[in-house]
Amino acid sequence: MKLIYAIISSDDSSIVSSALSKAGFFSTKLASTGGFLMSGNTTFICATEDEKVQEAIDIIKKHSKKRKQMVPSSAAYGAGMYAPFPVEVTIGGATIFVTNIEHFEKA
Repeated sequence: MKLIYAIISSDDSSIVSSALSKAGFFSTKLASTGGFLMSGNTTFICATEDEKVQEAIDIIKKHSKKRKQMVPSSAAYGAGMYAPFPVEVTIGGATIFVTNIEHFEKA
């Protein structure tokens, strides 16, 4: 068995959850916050058989959309003066980790 950790944008959380459930995957959702943009994420934890890992990953990828967003940044203007200016960054998508499960028990 494998354990899948999938970190996705909270904007995509509902559709990913629905798609995983519809395909027969059980998952736990945790609210999380990204360190770079300090924006809301959802971390899915899903245990599954080895042969179903790629199916779960495909579902997560299909429903986790990347998008562009303008975020404030700062640049030096003169000595010691800073002025914020927007920078375009890509957000969304999914960060996925798959690990082995040593022991699984559903009580």
